[in-house]
Amino acid sequence: MTEDIIKLDFGKVWFKDNVLIAELNEGILLDVEQNRKLLEMGKKAFSNRPYGYVSFRKNSYAVNPMVYLESASTTNLKAIAVVTTNETCRQNAILEKQFFKDRNSFEVFETLEEALNWLKFKVDI
Repeated sequence: MTEDIIKLDFGKVWFKDNVLIAELNEGILLDVEQNRKLLEMGKKAFSNRPYGYVSFRKNSYAVNPMVYLESASTTNLKAIAVVTTNETCRQNAILEKQFFKDRNSFEVFETLEEALNWLKFKVDI
């Protein structure tokens, strides 16, 4: 997979192995429609192969919890990792975890490297 950055109006996305990594813009509210764009990018990039998603939260933003209910219907999305060093963002992510289909497949990390290593086991990269 490529590591070329794809710019969106609400952030940027790139792929590494079987992982979609998204760094979203400061202050946005990630809504269902934007999440559908991310899911569509995953579908196009990975077809029916299993993949993981990293929310690389360098910026602070809000997430509509409904995105996790929709993401749960994406059968090849196997795990979500949130990367943040901000304690408020970390607490928000722990709350968001309650909305994902499999709480054992949603974790919060301080570094991208930790998240990618965890995803190796969850997605069989």
